Amino acid sequence: MKTPKDLGFYFPAEWYEHESTWLSYPHNENSWPGKIDAIFPSYNRFIVELSKGEKVNIIIEDAVAKERIEQELSDMKADMNNIFFHFFRTNDAWCRDHGPAFVLKANQKAVVDWDYNAWGGKYPHDLDNLIPEQIAKLLDLEVFRPHIIMEGGSIDVNGEGSLITTTSCLLNKNRNPHLSQMEIENKLCQYYNVDNVIWLGDGIVGDDTDGHVDDIARFVNKDTIVTVVEHNKNDENYQILQDNLSLLKRARLENGKQPDIIEIPMPEKVIWDNMRLPASYANFYIANEAVIVPLYNCVQDDIALQIFEQIFDRKVIGIDSTDIIWGLGSFHCLSQQEPKL
Repeated sequence: MKTPKDLGFYFPAEWYEHESTWLSYPHNENSWPGKIDAIFPSYNRFIVELSKGEKVNIIIEDAVAKERIEQELSDMKADMNNIFFHFFRTNDAWCRDHGPAFVLKANQKAVVDWDYNAWGGKYPHDLDNLIPEQIAKLLDLEVFRPHIIMEGGSIDVNGEGSLITTTSCLLNKNRNPHLSQMEIENKLCQYYNVDNVIWLGDGIVGDDTDGHVDDIARFVNKDTIVTVVEHNKNDENYQILQDNLSLLKRARLENGKQPDIIEIPMPEKVIWDNMRLPASYANFYIANEAVIVPLYNCVQDDIALQIFEQIFDRKVIGIDSTDIIWGLGSFHCLSQQEPKL
């Protein structure tokens, strides 16, 4: 079977104009034990900001949930003309990982349906694994099936042929133990249509995905990568992030050039129920009219926002994520972009 690369499809960078953003509305209390109601004000504000510049497709459980969510969003002055609901069942809310990867060529759009096992079989995932095919059917799009485990948060691209990922995630034995690093890299190149894979090392402490790159380092334009760093040498993330910074400094883009690297500080530790949570400013989301940045009620919030404002030519909006991060992810983990033809 021919791959997206064979046929000229590619996976656009996140700043490419969106047709919409896809979300799976949170409903699994086990992901936010004792706290799920606290996340909705920030989550709904995320939807409100998205709706100002693009369609928002929301996967929900039933009509009762739809009525409640519509009312809450309307009360918050969301653009309801840009919000659409779809009744698909899900196990959880992490649409970055279980949602479809949309690929484009000149006048066509298609879906890559990676297999999904909830980060190495840690949680139920039977319903989530069906979402890409259900959305492809809804939109009448061709589907490519690589038949390996892959999550959207484990990679990031510059849209020009380069991709960043981590060995701690993609080479983990709980994903594709039968595949070598070279074989996994080949799948990335064939199905995302890239030529250059930059491998980082370990993920941040508290990240139960085994080290998704969207908590560490992200492309912000074709030549530039932002990466989080920890300045406290006694912090357990310090050496992890220094090692990744060293790898980035030695990395090369698809054109052979060294990427520009912008460092962003890590927030203060976020602890809940004696557990360190994977709070990171790298889990921002680039929407059509805004960049949504998770905030953690600490002094580093303003520093991070100022850095993002210098990088992007669109509005930078910080939204509190101190409750959302109890689910072990933030706005990028919760969303999946659909590029515009």
